[in-house]
Amino acid sequence: MLRHLPSVDALVREIASPLPTSIITEIARRSIDEARARLTAGEDVDARSLVDGRLSKMERTRPHRIINATGVLLHTNLGRAPLAPTAAEAARRAATGYGNLEFDLSTGRRGGRAGYAKELLLNLTGGEAAMVVGNNAGALLLTLAALGGDGEVPVSRGELIEIGGSYRLPELMAASHARMVEVGTTNRTRRADYENALTDNTSLLLKVHPSNYRVMGFSEDTSLTDLIEVGRKHKVPFAFDVGSGLLDDNVPWVEGPPPTWLKDEPGVKQALAAGTDIVTFSGDKLLGGPQAGIVVGRADLVERMANHPIARALRIDGSNLAALSATLELYANGRGSEVPFWSMATRPYEDLEKRLSRLQTAIGGEIRQGSSVPGAGSVPGAELATPVLALSDVKVDRVWDRLLAEKTPVVARRDAGELIIDLRAVPDSDDDAVLSALEAACR
Repeated sequence: MLRHLPSVDALVREIASPLPTSIITEIARRSIDEARARLTAGEDVDARSLVDGRLSKMERTRPHRIINATGVLLHTNLGRAPLAPTAAEAARRAATGYGNLEFDLSTGRRGGRAGYAKELLLNLTGGEAAMVVGNNAGALLLTLAALGGDGEVPVSRGELIEIGGSYRLPELMAASHARMVEVGTTNRTRRADYENALTDNTSLLLKVHPSNYRVMGFSEDTSLTDLIEVGRKHKVPFAFDVGSGLLDDNVPWVEGPPPTWLKDEPGVKQALAAGTDIVTFSGDKLLGGPQAGIVVGRADLVERMANHPIARALRIDGSNLAALSATLELYANGRGSEVPFWSMATRPYEDLEKRLSRLQTAIGGEIRQGSSVPGAGSVPGAELATPVLALSDVKVDRVWDRLLAEKTPVVARRDAGELIIDLRAVPDSDDDAVLSALEAACR
């Protein structure tokens, strides 16, 4: 049997794969070595099958465009917020050519990074100054390192958050060298708890919006107004990590009153207007832009942060900065509804139902009322009424696997033995692809 093993070169010539030849060659070599060892041990094994299995697994790790039929609009595992076309084009231009990233066209000399994005942020939020880093964890780390320093930072026990990827606030604070002082209890923290924790070593007051969970029942939270007053009274800066990045809780870019599912979500503009010294938030959640960490607030504090040694290590790259500026421009021009997240979140129920009817006609199933969620650890507990197509008379796991194996994979939702198709996050232009994938998967 060993003499029938193909050579590496012969095997590579037979394979059609989008992977680099060097990768295919290495996989072929390892597969032949494994086949030789297993044949020697008396097993019946085919080298080509080993190669095909490894290639298939690696090909699935390549970046793929995916159709998100889960009903989770900001799906962290699928890349969070899709960009508006103008933002995607701005990122493409920045990535494929030179630009004025740190070049002042008026003087012909070196300039600062993110100048235009900062001006847009000030216009939209009313802050005195702004800066942009790579993500919101970086923005909070920089806040703690630059303003907390080696001092004490009181924070409510109910806000010691953990989000995806085992990111924990206490560990981030330890990395910043600020000393965390826990105040209150998990479910009740009062103004007096903060005031009693203040010492001569207190360097910063911190509030963190728990954007991926909600404390309910017998609970009490210290109001933003109270924390601002405590900070001013004792001359201690107050920072508020709002996390999800709702620019304005009036949501003026959406027709009619603010959506009810946003009623507990803090607005950046309102937090600053109330007197918060520093506000941090994400660019790729409710803002609907690229991954970024945004800081707005008092000019003297932002300057301290910008001058801190780790600020350079955390800075945003040129392509994401261009996409962020283009996204902010949409809001500044009164066109925030064109940001994909908001167009998805406000799609009429009847339109989604009509699109599902076409799928139902082709593959069956039951259209029923379901719910979509914002996702990405934002607006905990919020649900958007959405029609869904439930497939129960299929082998759910097999159909699920076949949908993932499509050239453009379709990610649906499995729930209680049913396959659920939710089109709220699916562009109309992808309906044909979804239908084709479902027809093939359900055969």
